[in-house]
Amino acid sequence: MHIITNDHLPTCRWSFFYIFIVKEKPIGIFDSGVGGLTVAHAIKQILPGESLVYFGDTAHLPYGDKSEESIKFYSRKITEFLLGYDAKVVLVACNSASASAFDYLKTEFNDRIILIDVIDPVVNYLIARRFRKIGVIGTKRTISSGTYDLKIIKKSQGTSVVSLATPLLVPMIEEGFIFDDISNAIIRTYLSNESFSGIEALVLACTHYPIIKNQISKFFNFNVEIIDSARVVSHVLRDVLEKHQLINDTGNVKDQFFISDYTPYFEKIAKMFFEGDINLTKADIWN
Repeated sequence: MHIITNDHLPTCRWSFFYIFIVKEKPIGIFDSGVGGLTVAHAIKQILPGESLVYFGDTAHLPYGDKSEESIKFYSRKITEFLLGYDAKVVLVACNSASASAFDYLKTEFNDRIILIDVIDPVVNYLIARRFRKIGVIGTKRTISSGTYDLKIIKKSQGTSVVSLATPLLVPMIEEGFIFDDISNAIIRTYLSNESFSGIEALVLACTHYPIIKNQISKFFNFNVEIIDSARVVSHVLRDVLEKHQLINDTGNVKDQFFISDYTPYFEKIAKMFFEGDINLTKADIWN
């Protein structure tokens, strides 16, 4: 897990008054589209008193087929946008951005904000569970980076890791093809890969994938542990906030959702996760 804190501010930043003010500030979350909503939903389940400010970069999804430089540019602009809304933490709820841009974000925002990615918390969870063979599915960008393989093997050399790019899953989910024959056929085609034989756990290395978690689990007859990064990361976030005394217990909660391009499906999924109307705003942050 990578957490960046501002160690250069005076000690008084942690005074009682300062902490009380900061507690009310929102948690910033960003993703290329609806995937990060799985993280936002998980956060709300264990931290219902926290305010969220979410940015879905629907204009550029999916990030999985974008260049590293493009992802760095998008990630920097979005982080600056979330800082403009006084986020006390920024959670990079996108595996492609975590793999390609997180180190860059650490360099650029080292002294301004707490940053959390979605890869390291999952790797730490996997190591603690002592799996012997792990499967990983994700976007082309995440898989080609080799991030999961390298991090897992570095910490547990006796563990075997098999990774597979599954590029059709994100556009399938973003277009609303879930729980139907089309999605089942695509999932079956990917997961039938012989390299997954004998895996004990499968990492959903894209925050879109928990939306189809049940279908994936069913394919393996519920005999493989499906690792949902959204739940793992939300617990890490809670630990970080507790450590820094930043849990919002003031009772003031306000969630805001921003997208870079309007898509009906984003609103549909958002309402499914958060029940009822949400405050959805289009924001052009690129100029």
